[in-house]
Amino acid sequence: MKYLSLLQKAISLFLIFFLFSCASPKDIVYYQGADGITPQEKSNSYEIKMQPDDLLMIIVSAEDPEIAMPFNLKTYSLPSTNKLDIVRGQETVQLYIVDAQGTIDFPVLGKLKVSGLTRFEVLKMLQDKIAVYIKNPIVNLRVMNFKISVQGEVNLPGTYPVASERITLIEALTMAKDLTIYGKRNTILIIREINGIKSYNRVDITKADFINSPFYYLAQNDVVYVEPNRNKINGAAIGPNTGVIISISSLLITLITLIITTTK
Repeated sequence: MKYLSLLQKAISLFLIFFLFSCASPKDIVYYQGADGITPQEKSNSYEIKMQPDDLLMIIVSAEDPEIAMPFNLKTYSLPSTNKLDIVRGQETVQLYIVDAQGTIDFPVLGKLKVSGLTRFEVLKMLQDKIAVYIKNPIVNLRVMNFKISVQGEVNLPGTYPVASERITLIEALTMAKDLTIYGKRNTILIIREINGIKSYNRVDITKADFINSPFYYLAQNDVVYVEPNRNKINGAAIGPNTGVIISISSLLITLITLIITTTK
């Protein structure tokens, strides 16, 4: 009976080891080594650059609104029907789309190259060109289709619109309700397209100094992919066969018990 008890324990331990594996804290904990990082005088910053397919809302204003009108796209009133209310007009602001050549067709000024320029650079260019016609013009610019996508081992994967024009990797993961316990935190993939060329970049968020990475701030249309760790991959492989393994192990224990009992 002593040998039977030892055998049963050995098989049980084998099953536990086979079905589960321990994760190290260094694979799970974020911002490791943060206490040893010297505070920076100036934080890492990022300003988005215009790229093809961006939708831009550009509004020009001046002291005299009529002078600025030729430099703005027309707005259209669209009927809006509400069953609980009367029919009301709704103004729709027209947007500029950056074409494949990286240009927009701007009233009065014509074709303007904006792709590759930062928001500040585009504003400066417009202000300088419009200043020829208007004294002290005010130009407002906003990217209307800024979005990022988060995929893989996160709790809420999806594509998320960004209201501001700057978002960090941590903010994007927070929008996706953080990584699951099965997500690889030390090799997060960021897919970025610049001028039609895609780049594939890795970020390790378990190390606190990742905030200095050029991919700490995301660009419009970035894709963030969190790979599954070894436990998830192994679990996917044995998942369908777990019941079979347990059944076979139970049968082996029963057979061994009978053999030992009958040989006494």
